[in-house]
Amino acid sequence: MSATWDVRRSGPTESAHRALLIPGGMCTTEFYADLMAEKALADLALVAVTQPGFGPTTPPDDVSMENYARLLADVAARERCDLVVGHSLGANVALEMAALGLFTGPLVLLSPTFSRGDESTFLTVLDAVGRVPLLGPLAWAGMLKVVPRAMRGSLPPHRAETLSRVMADNDAAVCRRMVREYYAYLARYPSLVPRLCEAGVPTWVVRGEHDEIGLTGGERRGLEACPHVTLVTVPDASHLLLVQKPARIADVVLEAAAATR
Repeated sequence: MSATWDVRRSGPTESAHRALLIPGGMCTTEFYADLMAEKALADLALVAVTQPGFGPTTPPDDVSMENYARLLADVAARERCDLVVGHSLGANVALEMAALGLFTGPLVLLSPTFSRGDESTFLTVLDAVGRVPLLGPLAWAGMLKVVPRAMRGSLPPHRAETLSRVMADNDAAVCRRMVREYYAYLARYPSLVPRLCEAGVPTWVVRGEHDEIGLTGGERRGLEACPHVTLVTVPDASHLLLVQKPARIADVVLEAAAATR
């Protein structure tokens, strides 16, 4: 099965810098609309790409994190992007692009996960239940009905309806398969901090002050010890900092763009 693509562009075609924007799980390019509308980024070419399989797109046969890293690296090369911004699952795909040596430009990682223990308990339980015959498909189908509505309180009021509808518009079977591969990826690496540090690319790790994704003391110390990693905490924001504080994220993206070679 060939993957299908959902692409959204903004900014001048011949910009000095071009950024690839990768949304998180169950999200599409719509989640980058507010960031792309920020006036501070008007001179930067932005290319947002939904990970195939989420929203109305078709997934590839191989939904491993490594294959998504290869697919998005191909897009980055084709679009001549010298900066990658990823949110949540998209941040981990961006991390893997650098770790595999497929992308050597700066990264902006918005709320990435560095180990299995950092992930939300809800997703971990859902993945476990999702492996149970008969019960698994029902659990995922129910999740797609409940979770988008439950997350409206974390979204800006003027965007809550649109963004929650985007999250609900997913295929439960595809999400179940992709999350299983995601947890297999986390099982391969007790911590992704060394993997990021060894990649050697300039990286901004950005987290909300009230982020639901964890970060252990050891992981924080490891990131602080990496000379090319900058940690940024966004006040009054959670895991959805991308849509909660787009102006602050725009500042970080500009800082990263200035570091491109």
